Amino acid sequence: MICSLGLFVVTPDMHRVHHSIDPRETNSNYGFNLPWWDWLLGTYIAQPAKGHGEMEIGIEQFRTRRDLWLDRMLIQPVRGPASGHAVDPRNTTKEPAE
Repeated sequence: MICSLGLFVVTPDMHRVHHSIDPRETNSNYGFNLPWWDWLLGTYIAQPAKGHGEMEIGIEQFRTRRDLWLDRMLIQPVRGPASGHAVDPRNTTKEPAE
């Protein structure tokens, strides 16, 4: 049942890959409710390279405990570009990060 559920809705495991620090994985699995778009557009990745248990999540610049406070989270969009973030258009890495 759960395997077939992934054919109709994006599951948490499917979307979690999108939050990886690996640029190849961050630039995948964009869908938030329908998985078909990622399949059709070639952005679907079934499993993270390190597996769900070992995958690192987040943006490198926002890893301190202070960055998790509400005031810091609210100003993140205006703090400037997140250099090194996988969605940075200057980052053309196609291989998984090490």
